[in-house]
Amino acid sequence: MIDGQLIEIHAVPIPKSILNIQKRALSPEEFLSFSSVQLFRIIYHHQGLRIAGFLAIPPAQPNTSTYPALVFNRGGTGEKGALTTESASMYAVTYASWGYVVAASNYRGCGGSEGKEEWGGNDVLDAAALLPLLKSLPYVDHDRIGLIGGSRGGMMALMMLRTMHDFRAAVTIGAPTTFDSIPKDSYIYKTFAQFQDGNLARTEEELKRSSEYFCQELCKTTPLLVLHGTGDKRVDPMHSYRLGMALQKARHPYKLIMYENADHILAGRRHESNLEIRSWVDAYVLKKQALPKVGPHGA
Repeated sequence: MIDGQLIEIHAVPIPKSILNIQKRALSPEEFLSFSSVQLFRIIYHHQGLRIAGFLAIPPAQPNTSTYPALVFNRGGTGEKGALTTESASMYAVTYASWGYVVAASNYRGCGGSEGKEEWGGNDVLDAAALLPLLKSLPYVDHDRIGLIGGSRGGMMALMMLRTMHDFRAAVTIGAPTTFDSIPKDSYIYKTFAQFQDGNLARTEEELKRSSEYFCQELCKTTPLLVLHGTGDKRVDPMHSYRLGMALQKARHPYKLIMYENADHILAGRRHESNLEIRSWVDAYVLKKQALPKVGPHGA
């Protein structure tokens, strides 16, 4: 059995509670598209483990046999952070309603997956294995695949871009990007530290997860949209600001948006941020537009 091979797939309904929320939030046309998405629980193979996740398939479009696709990396830790049908509907189904096939992993160790949970270790490879899974589906366009990650999932997305060159665009939301210079009593550092098994010599592990320092290694053909709320209490917004400055120095194509006083998940700015995300992936994944110019310019 090969990594990324789909083992099980079961259709699940979009919860009525989510449909009710979205019916109030979306236009009639948007809601029709949202409610027409097919959502599935999946199990796939990776490193000898059965990894659980979700697959969302967009509404059928006339004269269309293949669709662009997105890998979605969730945030959160433990069972509390695992994707459920509710949270998968709010993220994966939303993105699928835009016309994308969306695959999302629950990573090893939680959410129905085998193995022991990691945080920036082999869980990153669990997420990366969704790429061959997507490419195995006959209705996915192999040349139009993007990547979205929130919080921990954003950190993982950046780690993936260090070695993967298949994504036409990427988006991070509230991602931690530096671990060597943040307070050791901060929420995000304590979360990282609990997976270090008492290892006090953490410098190497910190740097592996600190994308601020390996921006030069990120795939230059994957433009990056970086989103963060300035009121984020879980991950200081300076993480994304410093990432943006490092991307600028590395001449990596990017766009940085800081939402004033917004929280970690951009609550209250969801509609606005989704418009930005859709615009970004539509431009560089769906339409395969030329990369934005980078580097210093102007008078």
